[in-house]
Amino acid sequence: MYSVIFSSVVNGIEGSLVKVEVNLLKGIPSFAIVGLPDSSVKESKDRVQSAVYNSGIEFPVKKITVNLAPADVRKEGASFDLPIAVTIILASKGMKKLSDDAAVIGELALDGSCRPVSGVLPMVAGLKENGVKKVILPRGNESEACLIKGLKIFPVETLRQTIEVILNDFEKGSKRCDEIEAVDRTSHSEFDFSEIKGQSFARRAFEISAAGGHNILLVGPPGAGKTMLARRYPSIMPDLTEEEMLETSLIWSAAGLLSREKPYIERRPFRSPHHTASHVAIVGGGSEPKPGEVSLAHNGVLFLDEFPEFSKKSIESLRQPIEDGFVTISRIKGSVVFPSRFVLLAAMNPCPCGFRGDRFRHCNCSIGEVRKYLGKLSGPILDRIDIHVEVPSLSFEEIVWSKSSESSRDIRKRVAKARLAQWQRFREEDKIFNNSQMPGSKISKYCLLKEKSEDFLKGALNRSTLTARSYDKILRVSRTIADLESSDTIAREHVAEALSYMQVDKIEFL
Repeated sequence: MYSVIFSSVVNGIEGSLVKVEVNLLKGIPSFAIVGLPDSSVKESKDRVQSAVYNSGIEFPVKKITVNLAPADVRKEGASFDLPIAVTIILASKGMKKLSDDAAVIGELALDGSCRPVSGVLPMVAGLKENGVKKVILPRGNESEACLIKGLKIFPVETLRQTIEVILNDFEKGSKRCDEIEAVDRTSHSEFDFSEIKGQSFARRAFEISAAGGHNILLVGPPGAGKTMLARRYPSIMPDLTEEEMLETSLIWSAAGLLSREKPYIERRPFRSPHHTASHVAIVGGGSEPKPGEVSLAHNGVLFLDEFPEFSKKSIESLRQPIEDGFVTISRIKGSVVFPSRFVLLAAMNPCPCGFRGDRFRHCNCSIGEVRKYLGKLSGPILDRIDIHVEVPSLSFEEIVWSKSSESSRDIRKRVAKARLAQWQRFREEDKIFNNSQMPGSKISKYCLLKEKSEDFLKGALNRSTLTARSYDKILRVSRTIADLESSDTIAREHVAEALSYMQVDKIEFL
């Protein structure tokens, strides 16, 4: 007796179709699972036997062979429990298969109840791409699966309920994903820019960064407010679009980080790994590649505090994700691509003790110590950070008597307006959503300089050692400043302000 059911496995952040095949033969009773299963899949035979028995269903006393096809793709996790159990029951009843547009996902408890599993979002998305229209899964995964529109979801609580759905030809218990209410994607934050004292230059730089998606580097002594500023960055970012929410949720689901209570990412991610994090933790990887911090920050912010304290390997590995918007993890079995389009927000001290150039405290670091400290930050990495900002220490008067800053809500309105202008500008372009993603080939088309602006920029470049990438960077930032002013062309004052964010560079500390 033979039966087959469709299921799915996560490969990177994509769901791949899996055929769960079962064959029952006469002979000495046995239970074997083949098809490159990992240990958790191999253990499912014990869970399946107990779940079937405790559900009041007769378990076939046969030689049972379960094949998870394709056999050259590694299967991992407990999501095959339910499809294996259902396929065995169907085979014992002489039913060869479900309809070609149905699939089953889920883990089983020993009493026959269904438990939610990780990675359901990419699994369901992959099933839909392969023509599946009906999916049976644990009730705990219902909300997550319903982010994929156009499917019929059958949330179940027990193995027996699953069998009833199948025997009733999927006539009862369905929930169309289109019926799910829209979720809140606004960028609310417990932190607000109105709490910031002074630092008007840095606050302006943050507004420009959020408006154009530009990477930003903060340099200043301890206690100047770098981390305080960074924590408030998400509060001025534009709201997630529905497409961005789904894209981000797919990554978090594949990493197993979505909560059962809120199985989607409704606000822009803010990731802040410690500087002791490994290279793999930052960019992703492992024997079975999983998303790293650069991918978990997709469509959001990656905050690296104490930037030079990260390993040089970790810092240099940021080049590809910053430049390309994705990271490729290569293994012998193949390659996995993870999206990684984020704003890099880095903060650092100007020297090991932190007080080089401080107006209130004295630095005790030697030139050699400073060179070694800053040596981890290569020119190519600094070139990929559009905005460099010095965050000085505040005096007593500035701390006590400074007026409250502008609120995050007011700043976010201007940011959203500038982003809308960029969306209209790039709506015909492929994979360009904001000014920071504008390739060099498009700069001459979209960064129109007034005559005085061009002469001013030419003179500034002739007096400096800026690279070609720096030239493009200045024009991108200038374009964002012009968008904040609702200007179609880039004026001299826009270029001048953009140049002011190029002053904090590695060479100045040496």
